[in-house]
Amino acid sequence: MVEKAMTIKTMPQEDQLGSGHGACGGCGLSTAVNNVLRILGPDTVVYAPASCLLVFSAAYPISAFKVPFIYSAFENTGAVISGISAGLRKQGKQSYVVGIAGDGGTFDIGLQALAGAAERNDDVLYVCVDNEAYMNTGTQRSGSTPFGAWTTTTPVGTRTQGKRSFKKDMMCVVAGQDIAYAATLSIAHPNDFVRKVEKAKAMRGFRFLHIMTPCTSGWKTDPAVTYELARLAVETGMWSLYEIENGETTVTYRPKEMLPVENYLKLQGRFKHMTKEDIDTLQRWLCKKWDKCYSSGMVTEERPKDGKELAFAGEETEGL
Repeated sequence: MVEKAMTIKTMPQEDQLGSGHGACGGCGLSTAVNNVLRILGPDTVVYAPASCLLVFSAAYPISAFKVPFIYSAFENTGAVISGISAGLRKQGKQSYVVGIAGDGGTFDIGLQALAGAAERNDDVLYVCVDNEAYMNTGTQRSGSTPFGAWTTTTPVGTRTQGKRSFKKDMMCVVAGQDIAYAATLSIAHPNDFVRKVEKAKAMRGFRFLHIMTPCTSGWKTDPAVTYELARLAVETGMWSLYEIENGETTVTYRPKEMLPVENYLKLQGRFKHMTKEDIDTLQRWLCKKWDKCYSSGMVTEERPKDGKELAFAGEETEGL
């Protein structure tokens, strides 16, 4: 008998990140981390560098984590989880080792240690919770910050109008090291989210999960629209859902049609200054990204057997 794939309804419900932590209302990061740890279970060791997660979950002397937790310097995620994994292996233990870092600690400051762990194919799970700036320290730009976005280091004034460069393709950087598994996830697509975490849990070697996590304070948004933002990011092409396994790329959800990026931008204060010219520039970049991501050689032909979407709340859809 074929075992049914885990879904948002059948996933473990025991929280490994306790309630009462200090995350902002509408924080996409806390939702993502809580669900990742639910699936990994109690036999898990967590490492987090300097980040929003560290601040809201583990302010000394208390911690919201119900599993062993450690933190060290900002740039050390890849190195520390590699060391933890080696130590457990020496003791004959098979606990899951997961590093959870933000985009600043992954795209920029922590890239060297991440690359080393990936090159060695260390048996660890690296999770990047991507809110597209250094939110913990006051919303400075990172390599993940999208074109046009306001941050405190890409201000809006007479000389500049937000960030002038585009978001780094971190999945391409990591997957280029021939790792076991890499995938993008969205909190607005929970069944796709659960399936990918479950798959990463079952594998060995270096695994990388990249999760978009909307930030109400840094993105200047209403906490009530967090999930809508995550959904629109996929529908407009600002975020794509796919996985890379054994060098093969499979798109796990393809929107029926591309929505204008303005639908996504207008809900966020960080983009309110953008001119039509800048919006058109971003739209052209997204069209190229869309064509590359959704080329015929990268889209799965498999469709859900029950006619439901892989993702958003299990509702009917005309996407894959």
